[in-house]
Amino acid sequence: MTDTHDTAPGSPKTEAIPSGGGTVEMAVFPKRPARTVDLDKAAPLGWWPAIVVALVAFVDRIELNLISGALPAIQDHFGFSDTAGGAIPTAASIAAAVLLLPAGRLADRAPRVATIAIVVLIWSICSVLSGLATTFVMFFAVRVLIGAAGQLYNPPSSSLLADYYPARSRGKAYGFERAGYYMGLPTGVILGGAIAEALDWRAVFFIAAIPGLVVAALVLTVKEPLRGLGDRLDRLRAATRTEETPSGETTADGHAPLKVDKASLLAEARVLLRVRTLKGIIIGQALLSLAVAGLFYWLPTFLERTEDLGYDAASGLAGGVGGTGIVIGIVIGSRMGDRHHGVRPGWRIKIATGFLLLGAITLTGGVLLPGLWLRLTLVAIACAGFAAAIPNLTAASADVVPADRRGMGFALLTFLVTLGGALGPLLIGLTSDFIASTGYGGESLALAMLVLVPAMFLAVLALLWIRNTFEHDAAQASGTTG
Repeated sequence: MTDTHDTAPGSPKTEAIPSGGGTVEMAVFPKRPARTVDLDKAAPLGWWPAIVVALVAFVDRIELNLISGALPAIQDHFGFSDTAGGAIPTAASIAAAVLLLPAGRLADRAPRVATIAIVVLIWSICSVLSGLATTFVMFFAVRVLIGAAGQLYNPPSSSLLADYYPARSRGKAYGFERAGYYMGLPTGVILGGAIAEALDWRAVFFIAAIPGLVVAALVLTVKEPLRGLGDRLDRLRAATRTEETPSGETTADGHAPLKVDKASLLAEARVLLRVRTLKGIIIGQALLSLAVAGLFYWLPTFLERTEDLGYDAASGLAGGVGGTGIVIGIVIGSRMGDRHHGVRPGWRIKIATGFLLLGAITLTGGVLLPGLWLRLTLVAIACAGFAAAIPNLTAASADVVPADRRGMGFALLTFLVTLGGALGPLLIGLTSDFIASTGYGGESLALAMLVLVPAMFLAVLALLWIRNTFEHDAAQASGTTG
């Protein structure tokens, strides 16, 4: 079935393609006239779409992580155990995972901008409902609902960025998104603790709904691009000839309209998992998510119990040092990833592996070594390492998946990564309660945090497995090799 909504009527059959760059007249948005595009620019259509997607990721992570900062206050109010506290994000993540593959298929077929705006609006409504909950069961149910919606922005937004930006600048584009995502983590923790301390834990969720409504409106300022546009920009910059389909039907840059097949969800997922680079990235990020989701969810409570801090101070310190590390990591990682992409084979995978190893070592030290400021320093370095690695892995995922399947590719990635992250908080909570039940005299949470440390190093091994496969898989996805 031809994806006709992504072709522009009246597109020229051929166009003069300047060798190595310059400007070109081409269709950019469906059903709109062709426009002049400067192929020499890293972002020929501007950075606004990446900024908006970053804001979406930012408010998403803020809302989901408010509960981490306010968790001690919410526990005091409803009186639930560490196991129940860990089960909240676990159940929410599982609910999200159930919807991700259908969301990926929708991202490959439906207008992505409208889908993202609707998802953000749902978050805001659910945030208000969280503050209105009168029982733990009601609160739990609403958090599961918001978790189900929380990851649904990822497939359409990641596909959107791949179409707006050519490969050489995708690291920076995904860096914006990851910056928003990771900055939302500490911001949510800080706000959750501070507002719960100053006002009430319910006020935390009422206040969080306001920026969600603003961002939903900003999303609608972004135009829906032609699918595969980012890849076409790369081809136009490098090509010296035009191409035409046998039937004579072409898009603005001489390429045939993308096809959407009718394969089942599982069949399409199996085809994508044959891409070894994508498979390795998924395994690595799923293991990393298992560890990081659990460790950072419990970090403010861990600091409160081991360093004798109030929960507002614990959440503020954890969020502040984490945010600092994230900013540094995003800037360094995205710049280094784009600088040598296409020059050094498999560069994005290799640099991500190194940063991931740095993060794994320092976060392990932050759990094991006593002393507040030593722990905070190591946590900041770990956040920098993880934040530098993830944008490069996201860009690499886009590079090795064909344009017409990127929605499903990112859905599959997010699906398995979400499942991995779903178990982390619950495993730590269960382990903490089990250790406490044995009569252990120390802080049970301190030992429970160690259970997820090995997963970070297994993630590094998964990336080492694919360090030499990227170039081949990227060529296959772009159709430049047989």
